[in-house]
Amino acid sequence: MKKLGLVGGMGPESTVPYYRGIIYGVRERMGENVLPFLSLESVNVFDIQRFCNEGRYEELTAYLLAAVRNLAAAGAEVGALSANTPHIVFDQLKKQTPIPLVSIIEAACGEANRRGLTRLGLMGTIFTMKGSFFQRPFEESGIQVISPREDEMEYINEKIYTELEFADVREETQEGLVRIIRRMVEEDGIQAVILGCTELPLALNDRISPVPCLDTMKIHVQALVEEIISG
Repeated sequence: MKKLGLVGGMGPESTVPYYRGIIYGVRERMGENVLPFLSLESVNVFDIQRFCNEGRYEELTAYLLAAVRNLAAAGAEVGALSANTPHIVFDQLKKQTPIPLVSIIEAACGEANRRGLTRLGLMGTIFTMKGSFFQRPFEESGIQVISPREDEMEYINEKIYTELEFADVREETQEGLVRIIRRMVEEDGIQAVILGCTELPLALNDRISPVPCLDTMKIHVQALVEEIISG
């Protein structure tokens, strides 16, 4: 098996299920007495937010590169970022990292293709919903990705950073997110919604959403399990 290096802390509430999902995903595939080798480098989600808010993408790349280099020094053979927003600099980062990285966006795009989806809604931080870095691989695969309206994006972003990052899951917030999805189904014709923030599964799932959810965290974890056992 390959040793994985995971950059976590973006935020902590999603890092924990990443760890558990990887550990037990490998165990399920390889046997109950098998556990993967894994190193975790935890960074500060609010540093990530500040770099993005201020457009300091070179500094963000350097910040993440330092974390990946620490993981490589600890023996990691492959790495991953446990969040969607930092993938805004993924292309620049992977050119400089000492180990290959597994992209959460490419994993999600692959899953959408496997499901035969062609028209998706996207929820995430404001940087993910407004940027082109997330949508690009989908569009290259012929999948249209639609972001919510401006006021809806502001609402989603606020709930992520003021509630979900702290594991504060409120019923009224869940209802508000579901209303946005329902509107996008009715007006934009989306077939499914991408949970493009690894904290969103705290509030949304297939049970309450009007359309299926593409949980990028779960999809990424599955891709990482496959990568680990491929070694």
